[in-house]
Amino acid sequence: MSTWLFLLLSLVGQILAKNPPDMKCLVINLENVRCTWNSQGTPDVNYNFSSRFENEKESSCAEYLTDNGTNIGCKRPYTKFLRFQPFYTTLRYGRETYLKKHDLKGKVMLNPPTNLTVKNGSDFNLWFYWNQTDKHCVEYQVRVRTNNNSWDQFSAYLGQSYCQNLPSSTARYELQVRSRIEHSCGQSEVWSDWSEPVVWGFNNTTDTNKRHEAMPVWTAVLYVAGAITLLLLVMILLHNERIKIILIPPLPKPVLNSSDVKDWFHFSKGLIKEGFNANFSERACTVREYQPVSRSDSNSSDSSVLTTTTDQTDCSIAIAVNEPEDTSAPFYTRVIASEEGQQVSA
Repeated sequence: MSTWLFLLLSLVGQILAKNPPDMKCLVINLENVRCTWNSQGTPDVNYNFSSRFENEKESSCAEYLTDNGTNIGCKRPYTKFLRFQPFYTTLRYGRETYLKKHDLKGKVMLNPPTNLTVKNGSDFNLWFYWNQTDKHCVEYQVRVRTNNNSWDQFSAYLGQSYCQNLPSSTARYELQVRSRIEHSCGQSEVWSDWSEPVVWGFNNTTDTNKRHEAMPVWTAVLYVAGAITLLLLVMILLHNERIKIILIPPLPKPVLNSSDVKDWFHFSKGLIKEGFNANFSERACTVREYQPVSRSDSNSSDSSVLTTTTDQTDCSIAIAVNEPEDTSAPFYTRVIASEEGQQVSA
C-alpha cells in the first residue's frame, strides 16, 4: 500500500513539474519587458528564466520578481521596435525545460496619464487636460460621471484634452483617462490603468494635482463688473458736482434770518418778517377776581350787572357765571374792558 502511495505522489509531482503556470509577457511603457508565471497562483518550485528576441542571444533574467522567496516573474530591458519581432522565453527546473514563443506587437501596456487638470474655458465649457510620458502614437479613452452616478465611457480618440460642454454650476464632474498605442503604430490590445480622478464641481473643487476654483464663470464676471461700476460711480460723484447734487440732494441750512428763507417757505414776505421776528413781544393781560353782588341791590334790570373800572393801560378779562334758577344766590357778570376803558357787560 505504501509503495502505491509513493508512486502516486511521484507521478503527481512529475505532472506538476511538466505543467508550469501559464507564461504572460507585456512590454511596459516601451521601457522593459515583464514576464510573469503566477496567474494561477504562486508556483511550488523556483523556476529559472531566460529570454531573447529573434536574432538575439539568449540571456538570463537580470531582475526576478518574487513572492515570499519564490520566483514569479522577470523584468528585462527593452529596445525600441523589438516588439515587432518574435520573443522567446524559457523556464527551467531541474532537467525540465519549457519554451514559449510570444507576439509582443499588441502587448504594450503604457503608464496611465498624469497631471490631470481642469479649467473653465473662454467658450464657457469645461476643459480637462493631462500629460503622457510618450505622446507619439497614443490614443486615449475617457470616462466621466456626474454627481457620483455611473461612469459614461467614450470611444478612443487622439489628443490630450477633453471638453465637457456647458457644465452645470450645481453638478459635480469626475473624470479619468487611460491610454494605449494607437492603430497607425501597431495598435496594442492592452489599455493602461485608469489615471487618478480629477474632480470639478459643486462642493468639491479638488483634483489630484491642483486645486481649482469651482466658481462659475458668470459669477466671477458679475463680481468684476460690479466692482468696476462702483468705482466709476465714485469717480463721477467726486468730479461732477451737478450729478452729485442730483443723486445726493443737499439739505437746506435752518437759518431763519437768511435771505434764502423765502425760497423754500411758501409764505408772504410780510408774514415771514412778522412771524419770525426775533424781537416780537406781546402785552401781558391780567386776570382779576370779582366779588358776588346780591340781586336785591340791582334795580335797572332783571339781571344785575357788576361793573368795574379798568385802567386804560390795562386789558382785563373777567368771567362770570349766571345762575337764574336760584334768585337768592349771588351771580357773576362778565365784564370785558377794552384798552380805551369802555365797559362791555354780559
